[in-house]
Amino acid sequence: MTQTLAADIAIIAVKLGLVFFVILTLAAYLVYAERRILAWIQDRKGPNRVGPLGLLQPLADLIKMLAKEDVRPAGADKWLFYLAPAMAAIPAILIFAVIPFGAPLHLLEREIPMVVSDLNVGLLFFMALSSIAVYGVAIGGWASNSKYALLGSIRGLAQLISYELSMGLSLVPVVMLARSFRLTDIVNAQAGGWFILYQPVAFVIFLVSIAAECKRVPFDIPEAEGELVAGFHTEYSGMRFGLFFVGEYINIIVLGGLATTLFLGGWHGPVLPPVAWFSLKVLAFAFFFIWMRGTLPRLRYDQLMHFGWKVLTPLALLNILVTGWWLMLR
Repeated sequence: MTQTLAADIAIIAVKLGLVFFVILTLAAYLVYAERRILAWIQDRKGPNRVGPLGLLQPLADLIKMLAKEDVRPAGADKWLFYLAPAMAAIPAILIFAVIPFGAPLHLLEREIPMVVSDLNVGLLFFMALSSIAVYGVAIGGWASNSKYALLGSIRGLAQLISYELSMGLSLVPVVMLARSFRLTDIVNAQAGGWFILYQPVAFVIFLVSIAAECKRVPFDIPEAEGELVAGFHTEYSGMRFGLFFVGEYINIIVLGGLATTLFLGGWHGPVLPPVAWFSLKVLAFAFFFIWMRGTLPRLRYDQLMHFGWKVLTPLALLNILVTGWWLMLR
C-alpha cells in the first residue's frame, strides 16, 4: 500500500514538472513566434540577432526583465500591487491540470492517465479558475493608484465578465452531448466524430469568447495604448510587468488546449501519436490568435459590449434550445 502511494505521488510529481516546464517554455517561445510571424505579415525581419535565427531572444528578454528596476508607485497598495501579476498567471497554469493531453499510457502494469488530475467536474474547475483570473486585472489596475490603470482594469472587468457568460453558455451543448463534466469523458465521446461537426455555432462562440478572455486583438480594449497608455499594467516594471504577459501567453496555450479538448477531439487523430495530435491542434490555435493580431483592427468599447451581450449571449441560448430539441428527437 505504501509503495503504491509512493508510486502515485511520484507519477503526479513527474507530470506536474513536465506540464510546468512545457507550458513556461511554450509561453516564452510563443512570444518569439508572435514577433516573427507579425514581422512576416508586416514585411520586416523581427528578432534575428540573439542566437541562430534569433531563437535565444526569449532568454535575452528574461534577462532584461530581471535586470530592470522593480518600481512601485508611492501611492500604490503594496501587497495588492505585488499580488496582481501572480493572479494573472497562476490560475491559467492551474487550469492545465485538468486538461488531458494524450491517451492513457500502459507502463509497468499500470494505466497512467495523461492528465495531472482527472476531476469529474473538470469543466466546472476551468470555469471557476477562469473567473478568478479576472481579479488579476482588477487588482492590478486598482492597486496602482493610477487613473489610466484603473480605467483599463474597469474595461477589462466588464469585458471578461461579459464574454465569460457567452463562453459558459457555449459549453452547455458540449456537456449535453458528452453527458459528463469530466474532460477525458468529453474527449472519449468524440472518438466517432468531433463536436465541432455537431456544434459549429458553439465552437465559433467559444472561439470568440476565449479571444476576448485572452484580451487579444480585436478585443484588446483593456490594453488600448492609444487611449490608456498601456492599460491596467501601466505602472508595472521589470519581471512583474513580464508576468502579466507570460500569463497572457499561458492563457492562449491553455484555452487552445481546452478548445482542442472540447471541440476538436482532443488527442484523437490518425498516424501520429496522441500527444503529437494534441500539440499540433493547440499550436494551430496559437497561430490563429497571432494571425488575428496581425490582420484585424481593434473594436470600439461599445461595439465590443454590444457584440457580447446582444449577439453572442442570445445566440448561445438559442443554440442550447436547439441542441436540447435535437437530443430529445433522437
